[in-house]
Amino acid sequence: MNWTTICAYDVLPPERGVCALVEGVQVAVFRTYDGDLHALDNLDPFSGAYVLSRGIVGTRKGEPTVASPLHKQVFSLVTGRCLDDDGVSVPVYSVRVGTGGHVEVSLEQRVEVGV
Repeated sequence: MNWTTICAYDVLPPERGVCALVEGVQVAVFRTYDGDLHALDNLDPFSGAYVLSRGIVGTRKGEPTVASPLHKQVFSLVTGRCLDDDGVSVPVYSVRVGTGGHVEVSLEQRVEVGV
């Protein structure tokens, strides 16, 4: 599996997103307050803009989420499914803390929820 180093885990602010270019794909990477990492596609399917990394991180019924900064649709950070429109989702990517405490993302085992 190909892993791309994004940044040191410690520089990711909790409840904020960062955007990274991984093999030509814009990936939004998030760290929650409990320390979990999530990675999903940065493209907002409603606006067509690459902005999800700038979204508002929160929870809905205990599930970590991000709300698009443009139209406020809420996406699960776990599944990529839009919680406001069941027919829409974004790809979710594998993310981990690798050697030396660096955040790494892989596109090889990405999970895509049916659209």
